[in-house]
Order: sequence, then C-alpha cells, then structure tokens
Amino acid sequence: MAIARPPLKPTREVSERMRRVAVHGTEPEARVLRIVKQLRIRYTTRTGALPGRPDLVFPIQRIAVFVHGCFWHGCPRCYTEPKKNRVWWREKISANKRRDRRKADQLRRIGYRVVTIWEHDGDARVRNRLSAVAG
Repeated sequence: MAIARPPLKPTREVSERMRRVAVHGTEPEARVLRIVKQLRIRYTTRTGALPGRPDLVFPIQRIAVFVHGCFWHGCPRCYTEPKKNRVWWREKISANKRRDRRKADQLRRIGYRVVTIWEHDGDARVRNRLSAVAG
C-alpha cells in the first residue's frame, strides 16, 4: 500500500511569480469592458460587497460577469496541467473551480444571473453573450 505524500508547495520563485499576477485590469478584462462600452450597457466594477467580487456587474439587470483566465480557473477547453508539482497544481486549480461554483451559487441565491467569459472567447462571442443577457 502506497503512502500518500502531501502535495509539494510551490517554490519561493513560483510563489513570488504568482503574487505578481494581476487580479484586475488584465487584457481579457479590458477587452470585455471595451465591448460593454460599445454596447452602451450600464455597469460597475465596484463589486466588493458581492460574493466572489465579480469583474463587472450590470446592476439594473442584476447580472454578475466574471472574466476567467483559462489557466487559473481550469478552462475545460484549453487548460493544460503544469509538468512540475502536478499534485499541488491539481489541488490549487480544483480549489479555484470549487470557489468559483460556490460564489456563483451565492450570487444566484441573492437574485443575480452569472455570466462567465473565458480568456479565449473571441470578441464576437463576448458581444453576443452580453447583448443577449443584458440587452
């Protein structure tokens, strides 16, 4: 019987690199904001009081929008697992996905619709999805 080893922690270098990853103001987020402005949908980015702190909210329509990076949120289409420290990364991404589901459920319980836009989504897809839900 094999003894389960605890997952390795990331190296100090990896931890420092992760700390520098932008949380807000990313290129995919800026692209989505540009499209929202073109669609002339009223929005806010001051969402600290809402569960999960959505990237933007359409308050009139009660829609919370998350712009997910494919790596950090485990995109089903394009996520690839790192070759080093796989057990730790598997648990990290899995925990991120569980948190995403939990926060989306909390938002739905208080009356919000939740829209997830992935980093890889093209402008046309983003425009169609946002105009369909908020239009």
